[in-house]
Amino acid sequence: MRAVNVGLGANAFLAFTKTGIGVFGHSPALLADGINSTSDVAYGIVMWLFMRMSGKPADKEHPYGHDQMETIAAVVVGAFVVSTGIAIFWNSVNDIYEMIRSNQGKGGAAVITFWMAVLTIVIKIGLTFWTKAIGKQTNNSAVIALAHDHRNDVFASAAVAIGIFGGRMGYPWVDPLAGAIVALIILRTGAEILRSSTADLMGTVPGKSLALEINTLLTPLEGVRAIEEIHAHCFGPYLVVNITIGVEGSLTVAAGDRIATRVEHVLIGEIEFLRKVHVHLHPFSSPQAAQ
Repeated sequence: MRAVNVGLGANAFLAFTKTGIGVFGHSPALLADGINSTSDVAYGIVMWLFMRMSGKPADKEHPYGHDQMETIAAVVVGAFVVSTGIAIFWNSVNDIYEMIRSNQGKGGAAVITFWMAVLTIVIKIGLTFWTKAIGKQTNNSAVIALAHDHRNDVFASAAVAIGIFGGRMGYPWVDPLAGAIVALIILRTGAEILRSSTADLMGTVPGKSLALEINTLLTPLEGVRAIEEIHAHCFGPYLVVNITIGVEGSLTVAAGDRIATRVEHVLIGEIEFLRKVHVHLHPFSSPQAAQ
């Protein structure tokens, strides 16, 4: 929540400042970047609401909690980013077309627009590293998406600075061209966020690597004769695993329960973000016995 709140505050400041300076400083690129920050504020508010809801405890309708709200928040972020990128790109291309058609160039943007772009780069570099560290620590898809957005804002603002500099050097078309480049960067960010978050919603898990880790942990465990099936499901940043193991068929129910309990404790203790393990027992028969 601290990462979301700080990001929201920074984007609100940048949105107001860049949009105003972009208008009065006659810089289409900085104005486009200001619109990007305005959309950042809009989806930041949405993310704040979803993150608050994700912290609600489990209930009868949601036995695994409300952590999926974090992934839904990431999808909302991606949708906002993509729509903003399309709008900015269209506007920038239209500005270039109007310049070419009228055969007139605009005067270079005011020097303050260049320094505003530089200030944005500095702020966003700091936010990128800080937010990314929190996202990795918590394995939170929404915060990781926010870090990616901060990172791409660095590249976008760098393009803005170059565009403004080119415009002041007598190449006015460079400024709206930089706005178009900003839009493509924004679109790429949105597509990346949507790909990652929709994979989480579809329950995509690191199948091979997770299965290998579980096999490595359970193979030496006393009483586990075989690992037959492994199915994992994502619930926000957390995993729930259903596993079927083979045990001696002559064991008592109590002995089988002790083995299942050891399996749960080992997996939850060793695999990060694993919240729940369901263990199913099957009687084990070796291939030699079957023959």
